[in-house]
Amino acid sequence: MKLGFVSAILPDLTLEEVVTFAAETGYGCVEVMCWPQGKAERRYAGVTHIDVTGFTADDAAQVNDLFAQYSVAISGLGYYPNPLAPNETEAQVYIEHIKAVIAAAALLGVPVVNTFIGRDWTKSLDENWPRFLSTSHPLIAFAEEHGVKIGIENCPMLFTRDEWPGGKNLARSPAIWRRMFEDIPSKHFGLNYDPSHLIWQRMDYLAPMREFRERLFHVHAKDARIDTHKLDQVGVLAFPNEYHTPKLPGMGDVDWGKFFSVLTDTGYNGPVTVEVEDRAYEGPLELRQASLVQSLAYLRQFLTIDL
Repeated sequence: MKLGFVSAILPDLTLEEVVTFAAETGYGCVEVMCWPQGKAERRYAGVTHIDVTGFTADDAAQVNDLFAQYSVAISGLGYYPNPLAPNETEAQVYIEHIKAVIAAAALLGVPVVNTFIGRDWTKSLDENWPRFLSTSHPLIAFAEEHGVKIGIENCPMLFTRDEWPGGKNLARSPAIWRRMFEDIPSKHFGLNYDPSHLIWQRMDYLAPMREFRERLFHVHAKDARIDTHKLDQVGVLAFPNEYHTPKLPGMGDVDWGKFFSVLTDTGYNGPVTVEVEDRAYEGPLELRQASLVQSLAYLRQFLTIDL
């Protein structure tokens, strides 16, 4: 098991600068963001540390040489759009780029691509389901053909008014994961597991790791704090950002000792990557880098060696 970080928090650094920082700080891996070139409206989106458009075997060799030079691994390639967006033309652009990321992962020898299932947030779960199946079946088949696994992050993408009422990612709960994996039983289809999203949904974040141990392809280390003084005023039907706050590991409500106790019991030996979305650490590059240094120092008490 290696500790790493998600490169989205360092958009102003080149890939080489990201890898250099990882090596100098003591991280063993990086989840590399592969958004298309250009700006994105969402926070932490639109970060391109590897441009997969027209990506070739020569490009892959150069990237792998860079990581090998610093003895840092690529934990996975990351791209988190909404492939079920209501505008199907827009959604198809996202789908094609996911396929490009999968193809790049195959060239790089990277085992996992992390993404979202997506959701038409104006429709119910059942209304979304047929389109989810018609979209994800061929994507998973494409990944299988390339020897790459797909890790779906369990973020509901339901925080603000523009994502109301359903959120922009179906894969938010164990009941839905169970249904997903029953309908698409491929062993290349699994989870990029983030306990923080279960925290703010007021759910058990330990038990799912036991049930879905065979589907744990990648793990995000992000914490979340339930601000009960706010929740008591607005209730659970408010926009989630009104009563919870993403935090660095150790600064929220995840019990990381229990988390790693269960995670190691499952036999998981893949990457655990710090995902910084803590607004207290946004701002200058030095502060964002400090957040990664602090997170590594905290998590090292649970993983003193790479397993």
